[in-house]
Amino acid sequence: MSQSTITEMSQPAVPRAEVEAKAAEYASYHAGTADDRKANYTRMVNDYYDLATDFYEYGWGQSFHFAPRHRGESFEASIARHEFFLAARLGLRAGMTAVDLGCGVGGPMRAIARFSGASVVGINNNEYQIRRGEKHTRAAGLEDRCRFVKADFMALPLAEASMDAAYTIEASCHAPDKLALFKEIARVLRPGAAFAGYEWCLTDRYDANSAEHRAIKKGIEEGDALPDIWPTGEVISALRGAGLEVLESRDLAVDVGTGMPWYQPLAGQWSPSGFKRTPPGRWLTNKMVRTLEWMRVAPRGSTAVSDFLNVGADALVLGGETGIFTPMFFFHARKPG
Repeated sequence: MSQSTITEMSQPAVPRAEVEAKAAEYASYHAGTADDRKANYTRMVNDYYDLATDFYEYGWGQSFHFAPRHRGESFEASIARHEFFLAARLGLRAGMTAVDLGCGVGGPMRAIARFSGASVVGINNNEYQIRRGEKHTRAAGLEDRCRFVKADFMALPLAEASMDAAYTIEASCHAPDKLALFKEIARVLRPGAAFAGYEWCLTDRYDANSAEHRAIKKGIEEGDALPDIWPTGEVISALRGAGLEVLESRDLAVDVGTGMPWYQPLAGQWSPSGFKRTPPGRWLTNKMVRTLEWMRVAPRGSTAVSDFLNVGADALVLGGETGIFTPMFFFHARKPG
């Protein structure tokens, strides 16, 4: 791991002099209540991705999500298969246009466009991620089928009944109100069009009376810019409340039966390409960022960003090991008509 790599990764999308203050502002949201985070979700999520996007791309690539993984399957292959599964369930094909809610830097959008032949509109409210995503899309030669729109997915700048399909991949977890979000998605879908996604959820094993469980939940929220984490049943209720017909729903973390847990990349199986995601790799990255910050190569506040990302990673592993959390509660719904 070269110093130049770490230095580039630890320079977020904000002026160097503002990194420390922005990191402190982000931390302040998690000192408050879930209602506070919901009220300030736009600023909180934008602060988070301004600070964390380069760390994500360094450690995870261009697709910021987990995936169930078969034995003998590479990390990269599992990520792509997880994306293609959604495209297949939605029946995407050439001539259709889908909307990607919370598209990040567009890794899934580009993969799905290639796989299906469909066009994809990526909704993202973070300007830095859009700049990164447009650069990646130009490099991939997919400008004709993938475009980014800067917008809050709670208020889509899309015409009513204009989309052939919609999906979200571990992004609607940032929404302050699932029912309002799903109603907005239903508004832009054509009659008969489908909506599918992967949602971060608490499972039936979560016990709100358990201090351990509450601490894991808080760690995931703090490390990943979540206003709150919904139980699976409440997600289904919100879909139905938005007037959508739920065709299928299940937790892929337990239903796939691969024998390799979704959190394995964070838990510590060494490989040359995956070491940076493991606890030792994350520890080494943190120490190098700390050293570069001390040397004034990286901006003040970079270590704080690495710290809260590690809090989130450790909590995700514990959430997976205890079975109280899943990042891949799959749902497939349809707008009547």
